Amino acid sequence: MASVLRCRHRRLDLDRPHVMGVVNATPDSFSDGGRLFTNGRIDPRLAAALGEAMLAAGASLLDVGGESTRPGAAPVGEAEELDRVIPVVERLASLDTIVSVDTSRAAVAMEALARGATMINDVRGGRDRELLDAVARSRAAICIMHMRGEPETMQDDPHYDDVVREVRDFLVERAAACRRAGIDGDRIVLDPGFGFGKRLEHNVALLTNLDALTGLGFPILVGLSRKGMIGALTERPVGARATGSAAAAMLAVQRGAAIVRAHDVAETVDALRMLDAVENGVSRRAVSDG
Repeated sequence: MASVLRCRHRRLDLDRPHVMGVVNATPDSFSDGGRLFTNGRIDPRLAAALGEAMLAAGASLLDVGGESTRPGAAPVGEAEELDRVIPVVERLASLDTIVSVDTSRAAVAMEALARGATMINDVRGGRDRELLDAVARSRAAICIMHMRGEPETMQDDPHYDDVVREVRDFLVERAAACRRAGIDGDRIVLDPGFGFGKRLEHNVALLTNLDALTGLGFPILVGLSRKGMIGALTERPVGARATGSAAAAMLAVQRGAAIVRAHDVAETVDALRMLDAVENGVSRRAVSDG
């Protein structure tokens, strides 16, 4: 695996795990949808304040999404996604951090990159060649994720013969597609897609065997924060899953994850610092301060 992730003019050192703060520019996300809205519209000032707070808590990069991908979520139009995302990207781009945009639309990716984004986070695995071409031209990083089906239907009885092998094979193929499009290997991140077309047993198997993916030569990003698997295992509602999410982040990092996506940044950072102190000694900090 490369020692750094290159995101245009920014670099993320991969000698330690990093926390990616979630900035949801959506009214209907499963966890915190609508918190950045005022009078029915996204408020970039609230988004910037949230981003600054996450960076102060130890996040190394921020991820902005304008379309909810929770189970059962209906898609939004391109114009609406742009209207939600671009003002937030412009505000966050002024901060000293990597700004990732969670989108599968080439037009949204291109506009976000033009406004200062340095990474594209595609839950549909980079299946749109135009999106891949835009990332290649921009020298930005890309995260490609595994998802079976679409958000509206992905939890309708998902089935795998071998979830770890099937997710691994998909990510290998999509990483190769990124390379064919001209995206350098040190600009590619892989995400197994916890909760995206997977039952609880699939998610647990992926977490247990995450090291099967970390040997592929690319950094692994995991999004476990506040998800249904945390709720199922802890019997906690969405707003009370910070502890379970932080524990899951620790387990993922122990198995080689390089980036953990989190709503509760401070709790996740604290958990990873404790893990690092035990595994590497107190003289070394596991989580970058950005």
